Amino acid sequence: MSAEKTLRPAGLNSVRRLAVGVILVVVVQFGPTRARAQAGPLMPPEKLVEVFGQKVHYYEAGQGPAVIFVHGLGGEAANWAANIGPVSGRYHVYALDQIGFGRSDKPLIDYKIETFVEFLRAFMQSLGIPKASLVGNSLGGWIAADFAAQYPEMVERLVLVDAAGMRPTGGPRALPVDLNPSSLAGMRKILEIVVYNKQFVTDDLVRHAFEGHLRSGDGYTIQRVLAGIFSTDQFEDEKAGSIHAPTLVLWGHDDLLIPLSAGERYQKAIPGAKLVAFDQCGHIPQIEKPQEFNKVLLDFLAQP
Repeated sequence: MSAEKTLRPAGLNSVRRLAVGVILVVVVQFGPTRARAQAGPLMPPEKLVEVFGQKVHYYEAGQGPAVIFVHGLGGEAANWAANIGPVSGRYHVYALDQIGFGRSDKPLIDYKIETFVEFLRAFMQSLGIPKASLVGNSLGGWIAADFAAQYPEMVERLVLVDAAGMRPTGGPRALPVDLNPSSLAGMRKILEIVVYNKQFVTDDLVRHAFEGHLRSGDGYTIQRVLAGIFSTDQFEDEKAGSIHAPTLVLWGHDDLLIPLSAGERYQKAIPGAKLVAFDQCGHIPQIEKPQEFNKVLLDFLAQP
């Protein structure tokens, strides 16, 4: 196995970047907040499509080959606010609020990986996207990997960002934190797990993040996703070897939620996959290291 590490950037030391980073963490990982209007990259105009009779909200920008960003558990399309602009300069970018999250409908069903995979396929069909490169973070990476295994003809390239989906060595109940927070204290623990720079985690950030989680109303979805993980084996260990799309595995070297060893397992399991780890970075490198992330992503997408 070969793993490439990017150089450590000075990065988060400036007040401006720290402020933007804090806003992005609030907006991105834990649902919509009013902070989106105050700072950070602007999102394209919001659009709406009906999938299986459910309203799915998404954003679209750029022209060229299709790239679809797939967010993680408790997230939304704004997870990719710092990446959509740079990538849409060369590609036709889509970022969706997955069913059960963000501003999309939240039917009262058991949410399984196959649920999200089927909705993603129908989303692409509804918008006339025959083939796309998939970029998925956390739960979104799990969904993207499963999609690539099931529908190889619809996947140009695959990018797994701190992806869930590999069978935990300590069992699925060995989670380091409750991912469905019901209090400010619970939200603080999540924030401290997902970011490397703990200076992000202020009282104000915790409050805004918790308000966003409540406003999004995705607690039921999160609960059913976690229940499905605990009760059924949906993992990718045996499926990953059937993925033949060119694959890039991107990881925060200091991810405390899903460790780098999981990325190494994905890299070993998927034929020809390449692994890049970002130093001094947690679970969401597209937010903590946006410039470095975008460069590595664009370089990979441009490969012949």
